[in-house]
Amino acid sequence: MASRAQTWIAFHSVVKRSLTTVTPTRSCPRPSQTFHHPHQTLASKATQARKLPRNHFTSNRLVQQDAPNESARADKAAQAKPTKRKAARTQASSNSLRRVAVEAQRSRKVVKGSGKRAYVDPAIETKDVTAYCAAETYNIHVARDVLRREGYEPDPLHTDLFPQVLHVQTPNFLVSNEATGEQKAQGLGDVFVFPSGSVVTWNVTEKLAHTIVERILPKAADKGHLDKLEVEDMEYVEEPTREHSKIVGDTIILGTKASSSSTSSSNSNAPHDSTTASTSDPTTSTTADDAPQPRHEIDTILAKIAFSSALARSTKLAVLEEMLSTYFSTTRSIPTTLSAGSRLRYSRAFILQKTGELLHIRAQLNLYSELTDSLPDLFWDYRTEMGLEGYYEQVGRALDVGVRIKVLNERMDYASEIAAVLRERLSERHSTELEWLIIALISIEVGFEIRRLWREGEERRDAESTEALMRRYLKKELGKES
Repeated sequence: MASRAQTWIAFHSVVKRSLTTVTPTRSCPRPSQTFHHPHQTLASKATQARKLPRNHFTSNRLVQQDAPNESARADKAAQAKPTKRKAARTQASSNSLRRVAVEAQRSRKVVKGSGKRAYVDPAIETKDVTAYCAAETYNIHVARDVLRREGYEPDPLHTDLFPQVLHVQTPNFLVSNEATGEQKAQGLGDVFVFPSGSVVTWNVTEKLAHTIVERILPKAADKGHLDKLEVEDMEYVEEPTREHSKIVGDTIILGTKASSSSTSSSNSNAPHDSTTASTSDPTTSTTADDAPQPRHEIDTILAKIAFSSALARSTKLAVLEEMLSTYFSTTRSIPTTLSAGSRLRYSRAFILQKTGELLHIRAQLNLYSELTDSLPDLFWDYRTEMGLEGYYEQVGRALDVGVRIKVLNERMDYASEIAAVLRERLSERHSTELEWLIIALISIEVGFEIRRLWREGEERRDAESTEALMRRYLKKELGKES
């Protein structure tokens, strides 16, 4: 009985293990994807942990009958699914990296900090904006014809600001980096010619800019001074996420994002046919032959013109400052000479020349240009929400134009005192010359009178003179009558 009981106990344990255990198949590369018995228990897990042989239990024979089919299906799944998943994962990873790079580039803040501590990120690539002043004035009509003959189309975006400013664009061409030797596209450049004698270039190479200023535009220049060429440099960054522009330090943050008002205005002003004439709004000018330009591009050009006008003002002011410095260098010795008690030995031509130079500089500053105006006339016709006058004032504050004008006027007041001293010296010399001339004339007259009296005395003393003979004759005749 004891042996039978032990046999039944052993048989019961074997049957229980066979019913509650599923041996994992080794043909499946991913055990997590194989068939799982719904009644798998902790005992089966313990059996797996012990890593029992494949034929340890007799019940495994039943499982082995379905093993080839399950193994084949598992192999097919292992061959198909990982390949697709790997490709999808590779593509997704590359796309995600590209997306992350693009988002990082977009999310990178151009301006860091705030308030007075704001600055432009040094890692951001900037472009150049340069102002040149090479003439006293430009004949803007001649400049347009000259540039057109060179292949530049005037006013390509139809801003209708001619003749207050002349706008042309330079083509997009490749430029090589001297350090790395790599070539990259320069992009379209903008050139603005002002009648005041200044030229402002945006994203134009230095070689091409000097070609335009020194070889093409001198034909339209009045009193050009290439020997006194003044240059003003700044940098700018195009910010597609901003609607309005501003200046941070010496860098212009140019907002190129189309505003909602610009988009709605552009849609409302769009022509319905190809023969629509130009609209009344100067910022959406179209013609019958030309397609309308996007409003936000015209707004960007207007912002560039506002900044360019302020830069042209600064370079024009720099020319006047240089002229006044030259004036002071030629009259530097006058205060020293006067303090030493010496006489000023300057010619009349020199004094008149210096007086004329000072008057010319003062007239260029206060009369014949818009340097002292709060806002140029070309901005009065545009809506105030564009903020063009704000851009103009920002450049003026960044370059201290107002302070420089004030200092220049004060220096010219001092120069006027020197000119007044020269004029007084000229007047004094003229008065002295007149006095000496009068003295000389009086002396000559006195000399002639003395000579006349002397001659009369000599004639009285001469017995054979006509007067003596006449007297003797008269006396003789009178004696006969008596």
